[in-house]
Amino acid sequence: MTRRPSVISITVPSPRPSLAPSLSARSINRRLSSIEQANDEATASAAQAINEEINEIKRYEDFTTIDWVQDAAHEQLRRKARRQEKAGFFEREGGIGWRRKLWESYDAGQGWIVVSIIGAAIGLNAAFLNIVTEWLSDIKLGYCTTAFYLNEQFCCWGAEDGCDEWHRWSFIWPVNYVLYVLFAILFAFTSAQLVRSFAPYAAGSGISEIKCIIAGFVMQGFLGFWTLLIKSIALPLAIASGLSVGKEGPSVHYAVCTGNVIARLFAKYERNAAKMREILSATAAAGVAVAFGSPIGGVLFSLEEMSNYFPLKTMWRSYFCALVATAVLAGLNPFRTGALVMFQVKYDRDWHFFEVVFYIIIGIFGGLYGSFVMKWNLRAQAFRKKYLSKYAILEACILAAFTAIVCYPNMFLRIDMTEAMEILFKECEGELKSEDICEMESRWSIILSLLLATIIRTFLVIISYGCKVPAGIFVPSMAIGASFGRMVGILVQALYTAFPDSSFFSTCEPDVPCITPGTYAFLGAAAALSGIMHITVSVVVIMFELTGALTYILPTMIVVGVTKAVSDRFGKGGIADRMIWFNGFPFLDNKEDHTFGVPVSQVMTSHLTLIPSTGLELRHIEKIMTENIFQGYPIVEERGSRALIGYIGRTELRYAIDRAKREDNAPPYARCFFAGPRSGPGQNATGPAVNFDDMDVTRSQLNVDFSRYVDPTPITVHPRLPLETVMEIFKKMGPRVILVEYRGKLTGLVTVKDCLKYQFKAEAHDNPRDDSRLAVHQERLWDFIKLAASWVVQKIANVTRGKIKLGERETNGAALHPRPPAIVTPTSPTAVRTGGFAEGAEVESMDGAAWEEDEGMELEDHFPLAGTGGG
Repeated sequence: MTRRPSVISITVPSPRPSLAPSLSARSINRRLSSIEQANDEATASAAQAINEEINEIKRYEDFTTIDWVQDAAHEQLRRKARRQEKAGFFEREGGIGWRRKLWESYDAGQGWIVVSIIGAAIGLNAAFLNIVTEWLSDIKLGYCTTAFYLNEQFCCWGAEDGCDEWHRWSFIWPVNYVLYVLFAILFAFTSAQLVRSFAPYAAGSGISEIKCIIAGFVMQGFLGFWTLLIKSIALPLAIASGLSVGKEGPSVHYAVCTGNVIARLFAKYERNAAKMREILSATAAAGVAVAFGSPIGGVLFSLEEMSNYFPLKTMWRSYFCALVATAVLAGLNPFRTGALVMFQVKYDRDWHFFEVVFYIIIGIFGGLYGSFVMKWNLRAQAFRKKYLSKYAILEACILAAFTAIVCYPNMFLRIDMTEAMEILFKECEGELKSEDICEMESRWSIILSLLLATIIRTFLVIISYGCKVPAGIFVPSMAIGASFGRMVGILVQALYTAFPDSSFFSTCEPDVPCITPGTYAFLGAAAALSGIMHITVSVVVIMFELTGALTYILPTMIVVGVTKAVSDRFGKGGIADRMIWFNGFPFLDNKEDHTFGVPVSQVMTSHLTLIPSTGLELRHIEKIMTENIFQGYPIVEERGSRALIGYIGRTELRYAIDRAKREDNAPPYARCFFAGPRSGPGQNATGPAVNFDDMDVTRSQLNVDFSRYVDPTPITVHPRLPLETVMEIFKKMGPRVILVEYRGKLTGLVTVKDCLKYQFKAEAHDNPRDDSRLAVHQERLWDFIKLAASWVVQKIANVTRGKIKLGERETNGAALHPRPPAIVTPTSPTAVRTGGFAEGAEVESMDGAAWEEDEGMELEDHFPLAGTGGG
């Protein structure tokens, strides 16, 4: 009796009390963990929502720079929120259903889906532009009687001896000449008018701006839908007008526009600047791929020229996008020849070692050509900004008329540049018998025509590149190099014909043509392209993919190497880099190496607008933001103290103030805390006030917590750190601002504009120049243009007896045109507050013309905001 109860008390009851507490503790822990997880999810989702709203606001801040460090931090928050959401889904559901698996699979492969769609769209657009451009270029010379919409090549498809279906507009040569000029003026006018009226950003090449955008510079509308549409319509018109501009540069622009427009339809890319940067780099590669039929060359071009950040993931994206775009273009086969571009050619002959001497001559020409064109084109751009910005359409029409009048008599200038390169690249024997280019009897007249074509085209490129139509410089430069190279090839062929038994030509076989002039044209095109863009590897690969000839890789490398060496003697950077400098964009090039020998303390801004972490009222904060134009403010511990707490951007601070007013009804005298509220006399010790409506009695004691908007870990450096290292930090990490701190005390801050301003001053000090004579010459040229315009207006009025008046003349003979209203001006508060737009940069007015406030291009005036304020 006594044992059983004892046994029962020991064996039976004991497990139940031990089991019950364990179950209750487990359930309590699970509930507590679920509550904590719910709180973490709520906090993470709230922080993510705030970041998304701020990023949405930043998207519309024009002419600002993206802080890639903050963008990476926001991406980490998004990933953390997704992980917590996935963990909460497991807790609630206990597993993953097929819908969830399908969604995760789609989310993982969304990048490849987006790239595929973009690549297909780029290929379709490229095929459309090729067909339309060829038809518009041929319609100036004649028409097809069987079908008006066919160009000359398709109209005469299969014809061997002549083409009866293709008719000139008239049998009278002067009539054809006049119609050729009128068509050129009509196409140029239509292109310039479309650009001015609907999309001013569609003018030009766009490569320099895209380089800055990929680096983080925000230009709203530059990659928008209207820019894409107008660029696609106006580009064939500009090419067909005969202006010495190409479509290969603008093809990069419309390809990147296509990527931007399509990618923004997906939320992942719309809210993430880093992922959008991958898409833009990939589409730039696809643009070059469809322009030259060179997918690998496009990837290398994006790596070498466009992107300052190009990881392996971006390379795969670029490769795939270029592959899809090229495959779609090849499937559409716009030329019906199987070639992706008109000037694609095949070579089956080998080269000889003695030709290296002439290859070096071609390489020297490429370097000299690039340096000469860049120097004088920048001067033409300065003249255009200073005097011709109000006459964008008139300038395009006059340039088209002048180009047509000058080019029509020359056989190599009359036709489209891609068609001219197709003729110049090909071999004579058994393949090419057109335009007497292979006739021995007309050899010297062909040499003279090629020489004139080289000189005239160079001059036309200098004055045409930069006018307000879609305009590239790739193909014009290649055409100039091809004409010069073909001329050299014909001269070498003539030399061989005159001295066939010379020891110099001893390696030539007797019954096989020794010299192929087409290869010299091909190498000349490579040299000119490398000289104007300062690119090397991508040019070699593009030319290899154009020819498919492995044997000519070494000559191409020799020519491009010589071109690079000659170009570097006259300055660093190609035409795109020079235009970035000319427009004053805040861009640090990875290819440049500097040795300044100064610490960052000599460049930093030391006069700062500081915000103490406690003590300021809301109205004081608003007053600070109203009185200055800085893009951010350092947060210090107290008034009079420089103990650094953090950094808050202007956008974040503006958003925080508006949200406090909107949601919490914060009064103007609410006290603001940037490091969390503190308890003390006259302060509410319960934390940040979140409901102001129920606190009317203690309204004067309210606190507003802005600490969540402050970056507590900004990038800081020592004042003695070399400036070169700071510039490398900007290049590699991409912060908007770097704070200079010494022993915990803030001493200043430095931005990209500060670095560039010092760089320009140092270069101006090392290479002083006097531009007064150039200004005098520009003024004389403008006076001559006004005098000529006045004479033309007067003659037209006299001939028509006053029925046609092109403009009322002033006493000095200048035509009066009302100045169009500008959207923003470089010195207006609006322009400055939207990102400190650099003085000396282009500002597009409503008529599509760039307006320049300051008269010159002084280096120290590029970045007037860099030396003041809070960043």
